[in-house]
Amino acid sequence: MTSANLAMGIFLFSQIAMGMIGNSSILFYYIILIFTGKHLMPKDRIIEHLTFANCLSIISNGIPQTLSDLGFKDFLDDTGCKLIMFIYRITRGMSLYAMCLLSCFQAITISPRNSRWMMLKHRATKYIGLSCLVSWLLHLLLNITAPIKVTGPISSKNVTNMLSYGYCSWFTSSNVATALYMFLLCFYDGLCLSLMACSSVSMVNILYRHKRQVKHIHSAQHFLKVLPEDRATQIILILVCTFVISYSISSIRVIFSSYTEKSVLWGVSLFIFLEICFPIFCPFVLVSN
Repeated sequence: MTSANLAMGIFLFSQIAMGMIGNSSILFYYIILIFTGKHLMPKDRIIEHLTFANCLSIISNGIPQTLSDLGFKDFLDDTGCKLIMFIYRITRGMSLYAMCLLSCFQAITISPRNSRWMMLKHRATKYIGLSCLVSWLLHLLLNITAPIKVTGPISSKNVTNMLSYGYCSWFTSSNVATALYMFLLCFYDGLCLSLMACSSVSMVNILYRHKRQVKHIHSAQHFLKVLPEDRATQIILILVCTFVISYSISSIRVIFSSYTEKSVLWGVSLFIFLEICFPIFCPFVLVSN
């Protein structure tokens, strides 16, 4: 264990602890609302699934790498490696779907009443909870073969086409099946990110037009340091930009681990930190705003 790995391990541990506290607080809040019989809004149901996926993503992706950087070796066997990879792939896809759904639903919600999108609002409200549950099942089925390419570090010593991350190893290959899987993964990521970008641009445009329409009202309210439209726009841009950067890096790491046999453990730790930036900082953006 080098000093760079130790420093990165300590840094990852502090960030992961902060992220787990934030996401757990939101989950605990929703659990209290459910047990007290409070009615959850459609947006709350999406955030509930998003936060749960964030928690599992941090646990399955960040904690093993942190332990590896701190000097713990061979703490996962073959079954453990396959399990955390399976959970990571499911939560990665679910987080992407939930954030895309949240962005699109917000865009539909703030659309003008005479907009054609308002016709979808009532239909979307009824099926949001069901769509999130179906999405969990769908991602479980889509990633059912993902653990096949993962093995424990002990059983991979005599295999050449392996990429070691310190605590687990990944099989690397460049066959047609891998290329097809990468294409489907990139297509799904690109579709969700495109929908998210379009809905975010639409929201910013609607908020900008609304700000111009009520400019005379805001001019009389000198006590407002930040206008509501500006604050909403900032929230949208922060969440979307963080998400796009985080999951673009995630896609690069998935492709990297599927094709190359070279790895630098410190670089892997940096990749993982950038990848889990969104699950870590997302709850604090939601709570503070």
